[in-house]
Amino acid sequence: MLLNILFIAVALVLLYVGAEWLVRGSSNLALFFGVSPLVVGLTVVSIGTSSPEIFVSVGAALADKGDLAVGNVVGSNIFNVGVILGLTALVAPMRVQFQLLKIDAPIMLGVMFFVPVMLADGVVGRMEGTFLLGCLLCYLALNVIAARRTATPEVEAEYAESLPADKPSPWIPIVWILVGLGVLAGGARLLTTNAVELARLFGLSEAIIGLTIVAAGTSLPELAASVVAALKKEPDIAIGNIIGSNIFNVLGILGVAALVRPLHAPGISHFDVYAMIALSAALLPFLWTGLRLQRLEGAFLLLCYAGYLAVLWP
Repeated sequence: MLLNILFIAVALVLLYVGAEWLVRGSSNLALFFGVSPLVVGLTVVSIGTSSPEIFVSVGAALADKGDLAVGNVVGSNIFNVGVILGLTALVAPMRVQFQLLKIDAPIMLGVMFFVPVMLADGVVGRMEGTFLLGCLLCYLALNVIAARRTATPEVEAEYAESLPADKPSPWIPIVWILVGLGVLAGGARLLTTNAVELARLFGLSEAIIGLTIVAAGTSLPELAASVVAALKKEPDIAIGNIIGSNIFNVLGILGVAALVRPLHAPGISHFDVYAMIALSAALLPFLWTGLRLQRLEGAFLLLCYAGYLAVLWP
């Protein structure tokens, strides 16, 4: 058991490091070919930071562990709102950009309803995965178009500062990308294998492990980024990060995993899916009250997550 826990910890480190290398290489390669920092930040970086979840869910799909793959997506979305936004709001009340309320937050809630519809027969198939990826491409395109229309020089500079300053030959970024992909693949395999073994040792289902341990582990980069943003008095970035991540989890990660192999997930219950939807729905009125997420509301989100765990764990 201790060895499994150690391997899971090592796997999480590998996933974090692999994602960093993949983002660095992909960003530099895109900048080398003349893509603007704004577009790189909205597409390449946002997808790269979700690469741990992608590799874990795809690895689980290839191993025919549909409960683990879908549980990672559903559990990550619950963890993102309940824990990450809850903790971040406790650190610093978060102001909200109106665009998030008008466009992104409603899209997030709408996307959540795709999950129970697709799981109605217990399987997320390849056609459904293709549909989700098509929706993701439309969402990314709309985001880039809207950002280009409304971006100020200050916003462009902020995105440029967050990306690598050096622009080497394309071969070095390609090496970073390949090494990052290799480390991510190794970390995902290590995490999936040991999470399943740990579930068996404790007599837990793969769905529960995916919804909790794996979901929380792959969401740690988002937790670190959001808390740091709150400490830097940039909490609007933290909210945008979580809302974007939740949309990408369903459209991108579930879409790619289902395209690789149809996901049979009988262990994901209606309770899990509707807990995800309920937390996402609760977030909207919280954000509308004064265009801020207050400490009391953050504490409520944390209590909701604690209640969810109390019901979930036997």
